Amino acid sequence: MLSQKALLLGASRRPELRRLVTGIPATRRVVDRFVAGETLDDVLAVVRRLTAGGLAVTLDHLGEGVTDEAEAVRSRDAYLALLDGLAPLRLGRAAEVSVKLSAFGQALPGGGTDLALELVRPVAEAASAIGTTVTLDMEESATVDSTLAVLAELRRDHPGTGAVLQAALHRTEDDAAALAVPGSRVRLVKGAYDEPPSVAWQSRADVDAAYARCLGVLMRGPGHPMIGSHDPRMVELAQRLAAEYGRTPDSWEVQMLHGIRTDEQRRLAAEGLCVRAYVPYGADWYGYFMRRLAERPANLRFFLRSLVSTS
Repeated sequence: MLSQKALLLGASRRPELRRLVTGIPATRRVVDRFVAGETLDDVLAVVRRLTAGGLAVTLDHLGEGVTDEAEAVRSRDAYLALLDGLAPLRLGRAAEVSVKLSAFGQALPGGGTDLALELVRPVAEAASAIGTTVTLDMEESATVDSTLAVLAELRRDHPGTGAVLQAALHRTEDDAAALAVPGSRVRLVKGAYDEPPSVAWQSRADVDAAYARCLGVLMRGPGHPMIGSHDPRMVELAQRLAAEYGRTPDSWEVQMLHGIRTDEQRRLAAEGLCVRAYVPYGADWYGYFMRRLAERPANLRFFLRSLVSTS
């Protein structure tokens, strides 16, 4: 029998269910919790509010798995417009951007990785020009090698380009060791994709244990770990490791999703930690939304209660 997570992730790839879910008025109430609007003006307003409250941000223009080069070019242009909008705010690294290479054509046949590199490079250049950087989000396990290859190319000219590693994958401890080098920014997450046992840990306990091991590798190294987790045990472990290895507050950070555990984000920031909210925006929010439902039972319960209360 398929798990709840597998069912929701499968639904994220079905166009007929996309039309059904996006057509439910109550869906908007829940989406607004996770997504900072659909337009550039919407997300810039959220950026101003969050940064004024002491949080850093990383911004994701939603879209993934594009099916033609024209869509990939539009993704590039959306990020260039975003960085142009951020420039007058003069936030520097307090506002960076996160990109999914599948939105830049990575999966297109006949040279998708080369196309993604070609299109993401000007985004990295524009980010550097305003004093910030780009982080490459990680997607399904089949894309890891391609994404790390693009990362290596971008870091030749933009060494602060960030990577994301998913602790659920068996390979990630080795990848963390390879990326734990001076100046390397690595966001460690548990992983939101449905992967087979041949490549990923399946139980929550095994994923948690893998996360703790990978966290230790990154915190011991000379890079800049980014703790992508809402799990208080992992955040507490990161704080203990930071103290053990003498890390300064500016040498690592905690990252949490916009709209989840917002009080905790503010509390940690008030304690002096660097806390960065992952802020998505844009019209193509369906796939992101379904992954958020799949990740935490509480998110699905919140959605279902919203449907009932408006029916």
